[in-house]
Amino acid sequence: MNLITLENINKSYGEKILLKDVSLGINEGEKIGLIGINGTGKSTLLKIIYGIENYDSGNVIKANKLIVEYLYQTMEFQEDLTVLEQIFKGDSPVMKALREYEDIIDKIENNPEDLKLQSKLMELTSKIDALNAWNLESNAKIILTKLGIKDFSSKVGKLSGGQRKRIALAGSLIRPCDLLILDEPTNHLDNETIKWLEEYLNTRRGSLIMITHDRYFLDRVTNRILELDKGNLYSYDGNYSLYLKSKVEREELEKSLEQKKQNLFRRELAWIRRGVKARGTKQKARVDRFKELSESEGYVENENVDICVGSTRLGKKVIVAENVKKSFKDKTIIDDFNFILSKDDRVGIIGKNGLGKSTLLNVLWGNLEKDAGNIEIGETVQIGYFSQEHKNMDGNLRAIEYIKEAGEFIQTAEGHSISASQMMERFLFSGDLQYAPISKLSGGEKRRLQLLRVLMKAPNVLFLDEPTNDLDIETLNILETYIENFEGAVVTVSHDRYFLDKIASKILAFRGNGEILEHTGNYSDYINFNAEKEKQEQVKIEHKAKEDKTIKNRNKTSKLKFSYKEQKEYEEIDSVIEKVEMEISEVEDKINLASSDFVLLQELTEKKEKLDIKLSELMERWEYLNELAEKIENQ
Repeated sequence: MNLITLENINKSYGEKILLKDVSLGINEGEKIGLIGINGTGKSTLLKIIYGIENYDSGNVIKANKLIVEYLYQTMEFQEDLTVLEQIFKGDSPVMKALREYEDIIDKIENNPEDLKLQSKLMELTSKIDALNAWNLESNAKIILTKLGIKDFSSKVGKLSGGQRKRIALAGSLIRPCDLLILDEPTNHLDNETIKWLEEYLNTRRGSLIMITHDRYFLDRVTNRILELDKGNLYSYDGNYSLYLKSKVEREELEKSLEQKKQNLFRRELAWIRRGVKARGTKQKARVDRFKELSESEGYVENENVDICVGSTRLGKKVIVAENVKKSFKDKTIIDDFNFILSKDDRVGIIGKNGLGKSTLLNVLWGNLEKDAGNIEIGETVQIGYFSQEHKNMDGNLRAIEYIKEAGEFIQTAEGHSISASQMMERFLFSGDLQYAPISKLSGGEKRRLQLLRVLMKAPNVLFLDEPTNDLDIETLNILETYIENFEGAVVTVSHDRYFLDKIASKILAFRGNGEILEHTGNYSDYINFNAEKEKQEQVKIEHKAKEDKTIKNRNKTSKLKFSYKEQKEYEEIDSVIEKVEMEISEVEDKINLASSDFVLLQELTEKKEKLDIKLSELMERWEYLNELAEKIENQ
């Protein structure tokens, strides 16, 4: 079933064209990833789909009673609301019904005899029943907990930006809808939470379209990729890996068609230059075709950027940390941390939010005082620090002026000079963007600009704090290439698993309570190591449980008890002994009376001897059974 259709949508801001005759259909069950360079109009396209952004021309057709939920990249919050109140502020029928229900309950408490209120309550109860909305609050609490928000009564105004983003995400996830739109849902989420979100979206019913630059996330969640490039929208069936393959095939085809077009253009140009006049229909048609060829846009191949820039010489000693400790009040962030950073190291710092990853970077950099220990930084070290925030960015400055403040030129590894403008082109800033005021740039473009400014200072050690947040995939590829060719050490805090797999050769994993584990390898190596370790621990637990069960069974088996035969014998032996004793007494009486009958006397004597032997055996058995009974009772 088709949920929404866009037909020939055009959208421009001034001279900047964002969408050119874009057509798109979103069907039921599709999970779509929207990618493209920052500033190309991805968020604008999502807003047009949602219905809150105007377009210059075209049509948007929606299915009847279509319910759409939208997670904005930047959300507005009412700071005096609690976490749960903020979540239930949505405008969907379910949210409205629940808010009305809470309002009626409050009114009935003050006016319990009001029949109109009672009637309204009955009506709302039936409505919420029909919407199947009674479990929404418990679902909201479950999702908030999974996203790391556990105090549901906290005021939104007291929470961090990352916590607010997770609250907004939880609100979008719990509200029933046919189409869920997410703009950068993985920003500010740690790896464990991202993994949970992957599983949640994979099992969630309904369609999804989202902007994300997390390439593993795209690979594991989507079944269709949309790429927005220079106003054109390209669609690829499959996940991110299939998109990469299909894109290469598309570009090869476009390149081939462009070559054919250029060959035709050269032939037509030669014909025109010969001065042939358009006297006839055929000649006029050729002139018109030449004009059409010369005015049409051709295929522009994306440049394979080589950014092997030089850096200041780095000595043998880079950074050495010994027994470093750092706490905030009673919370231990770093406890007895020892680490040697070598000049070729590529280190990824991972862990749950709030454990102190950024704190470690700032302590190593010297921007934050340690509580104990020693940190030595080599004399030749020049650290370039890329933070999470857009600090010291004057919105009135032009982008190129901001970059030139860091450096007019940068040297390549071969000793050639690259100007600030050339470096900006390599980081996807076209000529018009270079001279645009910073205030006019998108969030992602500002982030890219800030990164380039750090690199223009030619550092020999890079500290990157969540560099992948708000950066598009194209810029991430450029950054990864830069790091690959960088002649120095790199330390990065990141939740981007794809990025860490490509660049990291060591992992520092925050485990909580100040413990930081060092592991050689990239992110996937660390995860596999952890999984194997957990598997071994599980085997040990299972082995011990098996041993305990064996010992328990052994003890249980060796526990004294009567067998069925012994139990019966124990219960009857006293009467059996008494019976034998009576038989012996009777035989003795007969012996006394048969003193003159020697044959009878002989028979009776033999019988008595047998009975005496039997009685002796019975007494021995009685003694054994009674001793066993006493042991059973005392164990």
